[in-house]
Amino acid sequence: MNVDLCFVPLVHEKEKKLPAVSGSSGHLVVTPTKDEYSKKHWPGQVFADTELSYEEAMQVYAQQTRDRLSRCKIEPLLPEKEPTEWRNMWEARRERHAVLQQRRQEDANWRLERQEHHKIVVAYRSLTRPQRAAQASEWQVQKEHWTNREQARLEVLARRKLENQNWHHKNQALLQTPERSWVAILVITDNCTRQCLGLHIFETGAKVTALEVTQALHLLLPKNLAFLISDQGTHFRSKVLARLAQETGFVQIPIYRHRPQTNGIAERFVRTLKEWLCEFSWSGAKELGFLLAKFRPTYNDRPHQGLPIPGLSPNEFANRLWLM
Repeated sequence: MNVDLCFVPLVHEKEKKLPAVSGSSGHLVVTPTKDEYSKKHWPGQVFADTELSYEEAMQVYAQQTRDRLSRCKIEPLLPEKEPTEWRNMWEARRERHAVLQQRRQEDANWRLERQEHHKIVVAYRSLTRPQRAAQASEWQVQKEHWTNREQARLEVLARRKLENQNWHHKNQALLQTPERSWVAILVITDNCTRQCLGLHIFETGAKVTALEVTQALHLLLPKNLAFLISDQGTHFRSKVLARLAQETGFVQIPIYRHRPQTNGIAERFVRTLKEWLCEFSWSGAKELGFLLAKFRPTYNDRPHQGLPIPGLSPNEFANRLWLM
């Protein structure tokens, strides 16, 4: 069996594209749709202007290309738009990366300085008493200098801690999804027949727990299940699901990180489901449940090209397997 969690808005308008949503990390990460991106500008767009002749367009194109090569700031043909929240997030993370790089260099310099001080301490302690007395004033200066350096280091670490807290608060604010309520759908598909065996709705949406997912799997999974394929999301890498696998006797197979094609059957099913849902509107989990109840038999009875016998529906292919 292949399982996955699909997140859709609690309220949806007909023909409005559903965003790609991931909950693997424990919080929802929403990928913006194409219309949410700022429209990009490049010199070649000038040829789309029907009011310009070819020669005029070439002159504008050549000028803008020269400006780009000389790294001169040019005025765009189209009015600039305000940066999207996703652009702001990317810029903030780039700045954060630069800060972390600078900190690593500062830490490396601090370690070198501490090593040099340690060598001075070892050399001083190896001296005889008369030699120490002769270098007492220099040693006192060195001690005061190192005390000041340690105090400065503590202040730097305290400042970093405060900066980290501010960054995490700011990052959490950027990661927050728009004011939108979500519904989580547990998708269960048969790896062999491609049948959809379950579409369980969680009204808790983004706050769905691993216990809720495991309880739903316990009710929906077949008794003779051998393998369960899932991603490495927090809902599927939990102790409660591992306990269910041990008690039931199936083997859970988490796919390799960042390789969703390993669980491609469930991923492709989610894409098909969202494409189908785009044509409908709903205003709550109950209405969405009616749509899912309609979708499941429709999906299982339509031809599927991914089967060993292309053109058969998942139900037809399953019936033929039972007859063999």
